[in-house]
Amino acid sequence: MFSYTVIRSNRKTVGLRVCKGVVEFRVPHDVPQWEIDCFLIQEASWIVKTIERQEAQMRKKEAFSIDYGSTIQMRGNAYEIKKCEGGEAGFNGEAFYIPSGLTPQHIKAEIIKIYKMLAKAYIPDRVALFAAQMGLTPLSIKVSNAMRIWGSCSSYKTLNFTWRLIMTDDSCIDYLAVHELAHLVEMNHSPRYWAVVAKAMPDYKERKAKLKDFQRRISYENWTTE
Repeated sequence: MFSYTVIRSNRKTVGLRVCKGVVEFRVPHDVPQWEIDCFLIQEASWIVKTIERQEAQMRKKEAFSIDYGSTIQMRGNAYEIKKCEGGEAGFNGEAFYIPSGLTPQHIKAEIIKIYKMLAKAYIPDRVALFAAQMGLTPLSIKVSNAMRIWGSCSSYKTLNFTWRLIMTDDSCIDYLAVHELAHLVEMNHSPRYWAVVAKAMPDYKERKAKLKDFQRRISYENWTTE
């Protein structure tokens, strides 16, 4: 049905992880094989469904491609990719313009460059705006190439945001700004932390749900140039 790997460690509970079709059981040293087998039978249906979903996601990501005429997102709005003759790639508020004659892979590379430029121009300004409203001062605000997380806050008070955030709408961008800024007060996700978020953004739950929905949709798109 599927293969799995057992990883024993000093942990106290049984953990299950499925990533790219690979199933890992992380268990304490003293857990017997029969208990692992029982757990496997109990979770078999969920494991199979998860593997199938991840495989479908990988197939869609492998098939993902953009070309002239494709429509892509920028700050929650849809814009067409159009050809331009003899000019440089860019975005003019109405469309993305890419020099003609490029392959889909090269078009995607140019679009990513534009996204990064737009993200670096827009996201830090939004973060700075909310930082002033919340009375907080991050050491620095950076836009990175992170793929697995939207944002982070280091113990040195450096805030990082992935450029991919520029694709979602402004309400989600602002939520991430507040989310990471709140970590300057509470470096956790405790009730005290969420109270800081709620004070700055009372409707954060709706924005958080919207961002999760966007994250699900973009998970089927391959925005790397590899």
